[in-house]
Amino acid sequence: MRGDYYSDYGERPAAGRRSVVLRVLDWVLTPVTVAVGAAMLLTYFVPYVNPGRVWFLPVLGLAAPGVYVASVVLLLYWIIRWRWVQAGAMLLLVAAGLGKVSLFWRPEIRRSYEEKISERGTFGVMTYNVRGFYGEEGRSSVDEVVRLIREQNPDIVCLQEFNGRLAGASEAFRLLGEEYESARFGAEKDPDPSDDAGLAILSKYRILRSETVLTPHSSVWADVLIGDDTVRIFNDHLHSTAINADDNEYITTRRFLSDTAREVKLRSIVTRLRENSELRAAQVDSIAAQIGATRTGRIVCGDFNDTPVSYVYRRMAAGLEDAFSRCGSGYSHTYRGFFNTLRIDYVLYSDEFRAVAYGVLPVEYSDHHPVVVRLKRLKKSS
Repeated sequence: MRGDYYSDYGERPAAGRRSVVLRVLDWVLTPVTVAVGAAMLLTYFVPYVNPGRVWFLPVLGLAAPGVYVASVVLLLYWIIRWRWVQAGAMLLLVAAGLGKVSLFWRPEIRRSYEEKISERGTFGVMTYNVRGFYGEEGRSSVDEVVRLIREQNPDIVCLQEFNGRLAGASEAFRLLGEEYESARFGAEKDPDPSDDAGLAILSKYRILRSETVLTPHSSVWADVLIGDDTVRIFNDHLHSTAINADDNEYITTRRFLSDTAREVKLRSIVTRLRENSELRAAQVDSIAAQIGATRTGRIVCGDFNDTPVSYVYRRMAAGLEDAFSRCGSGYSHTYRGFFNTLRIDYVLYSDEFRAVAYGVLPVEYSDHHPVVVRLKRLKKSS
């Protein structure tokens, strides 16, 4: 009896301390939950509001995956704490976003891209922002990119920031031209030989015609003949975020935490994000109109410079399927920066096709990763 008495006596202070800690944690996390819940709710409006009307929504869209994860963590915490009002509110918000999860993450339960590329009746598509063919040390990466294309052997290649001058100086690229027909726009035709912002579409299929949708070097298309069908390939490079390498380093290395001038620097970054979001919104309205008016099968590729939670993505993907959302796996990012969290390069397609394989290649020839997709034709274009 005496032993039980002292045993209980010794446990009560520890249990009491735990209770106090949990109450303090509840008190701290309650306003955090309100803030995260409000942010979560706002992310659902991001794709539907033109950035010119509410400037901060595009910035919030960048953080959408993190906001969703934070919401799930808080939901689990409140369930464990048996706080059903908080848990119920977070559950509603999390459940409302379940349909958007596949834009960023898919369970890794399917075969890899390499295991699926052999499926019969399919063809390969690659999209790659090659950064003017400048590698990490400012040297030409043309030969490396050509080698990559040969290894992957896609039937259609869409290149952004294509530098015709460096491509023309490469024997490897010239030899690649013997295997692919090409439609080039910008760079090599401009009076400024240093221009590296062109677009190029390479195709093993016959190119019937090609046109510019939006200048300068923002959107182009080429009609290719796949079997008996004419398929329109759109290659897009929307306005940059204007976040440069210094900005990326400033954020990812957390220098802003100790920088006394961080307010000015961060305001500059946010201002550029806002202004360029507005420019992309204007671009995508014009491009989406042309995509929607196309009556043949459509494949839309490129660097949109925006995440799947954005006005740009919603407008561009209207009526189309996203290859990653259909057959990707894991968490996909295509931009080599900003903590490797941004998927801004896409392959979209109309219902004449079905995606059977999706991959992002972990090469470092640019500040982007190339995206490779296998598509299968389902029916003839009307």
